Amino acid sequence: MRTTRKDYLAHIEELQKRSDDTVAKHIAERRALTPSQPDPEDDPTFGQRAADAVARFGGSWTFIMLFALVLVCWVALNSFLLTRGGAKPFDPYPYILLNLFLSMLASIQAPVILMSQNRQGEIDRLNAQNDYEINLKAELEIMALHEKMDGFKQQLLDMQHEQLRLLNALCADNKVAT
Repeated sequence: MRTTRKDYLAHIEELQKRSDDTVAKHIAERRALTPSQPDPEDDPTFGQRAADAVARFGGSWTFIMLFALVLVCWVALNSFLLTRGGAKPFDPYPYILLNLFLSMLASIQAPVILMSQNRQGEIDRLNAQNDYEINLKAELEIMALHEKMDGFKQQLLDMQHEQLRLLNALCADNKVAT
């Protein structure tokens, strides 16, 4: 099934509406928006943990240095055996066996790293959605505080006008009495 742009936009609008409803519900109930504990069903599977570990190690300087060391040792050992008259190298100069191992490593490592990146992308999307909901709730709470402050300011102004009116009335009464 192919997703069209219209379907995608409808899906996004539905997610937006759900987020807005969730925020409104939490504001009405005066509850925190995010759960304090992560959902236990969100625990990564063995495959996900393995993919994360491979991606973490495969994208590190440790891996690069170890890999470079293995390559240098492979080439040095085979070159040394090649230069010795009677010894037969296990992978002579074009290093076809090394090339095969490198191709196999790349063919396994690339999809595993992509799986880890996809999982991280999903986590990032969930975090972005959570951030959006929290920011929306904060914005609505700030707007409510502004409305309360405006109400207090209006009450204060009304009280001041009433005090000025009473003061003017007292001054007028004092002028009439004198």
